[in-house]
Amino acid sequence: MAHDLTSPVFAGGKFNHPDKTADGADRASVPITQLETLWVNTGTLCNVECVHCYIESSPTNDRLAYLTAEELAPFLNEAKTMGASEIGFTGGEPFMNPDAAAMIEAALANGFEVLVLTNAMRPMMRPRVQSELLRLKELYPSKLILRVSIDHYTRDGHDEERGAGAFDAGIEGLAWLIQNGFRVSIAGRSLSGESEQALRDGFCNLFAERSIPFDANDPASLVIFPEMDEARDVPEITTACWSILNKNPADIMCATSRMLVKRKGAAGPKVLSCTLLPYDEQFEMGASLKEAVRPVKLNHPFCAQFCVLGGASCSG
Repeated sequence: MAHDLTSPVFAGGKFNHPDKTADGADRASVPITQLETLWVNTGTLCNVECVHCYIESSPTNDRLAYLTAEELAPFLNEAKTMGASEIGFTGGEPFMNPDAAAMIEAALANGFEVLVLTNAMRPMMRPRVQSELLRLKELYPSKLILRVSIDHYTRDGHDEERGAGAFDAGIEGLAWLIQNGFRVSIAGRSLSGESEQALRDGFCNLFAERSIPFDANDPASLVIFPEMDEARDVPEITTACWSILNKNPADIMCATSRMLVKRKGAAGPKVLSCTLLPYDEQFEMGASLKEAVRPVKLNHPFCAQFCVLGGASCSG
């Protein structure tokens, strides 16, 4: 996702210099405190094309290629050596990747907790994938959790983002996971402009109607993600903002996580600072996790919208 330098955000001089904001203040950065989560992008191909997908996943976008279990293996070893505790799989839709189950199993076998972000639609519901998931649940019952994307508590709200029929398919997949005893959580989004509590109240009604045994007011069961818009004018984060906002840089996502991607045509995977910025080269940190142990300059609107001001994190 390259900067649109004609947008009001970038054309006004914001987010254009790694060390200085548009008004000359020192840009904030986030040092890595401890690698806790290694995110693995399985590829940008997805069975649906969401209107507001930050990574622009679709049935045709293969800018991030399918990662293989063989390519992932050395990074799992490195993450283990560095004391990481969690491996997160994201996409695209992870279950589009033919090696998804093999990669999940490798992470589990290495002692990691595993979080898989899925839309719970057709790719996950294929009999082969269901069989693999059931086997992994039996082997590692407490270590595997799947987070299902349900953007809105209404069919119309969800389908407006993901396409007709997506809500029913996602709910069917969610029901299958619950009925089969998987650890599950749900990710909603604030696309509708409703307050977080209004969204949680709506999900509470949905859970009651569908006999979904979740507490909608529990942020571990239902996470509501803030929306991101690269063209929306947002403040830049300066070093002074930490005290002004009463924020600790150690609580920002890039203080404890990195993401592995394989770009189309690349010789091998690369480590990025963030799950949200897969295409911006300034957030590429090297070919190993060791190389990626350095501060991240908060030089993008998403740094402000999602992490600092939004207070969100992709991890469990």
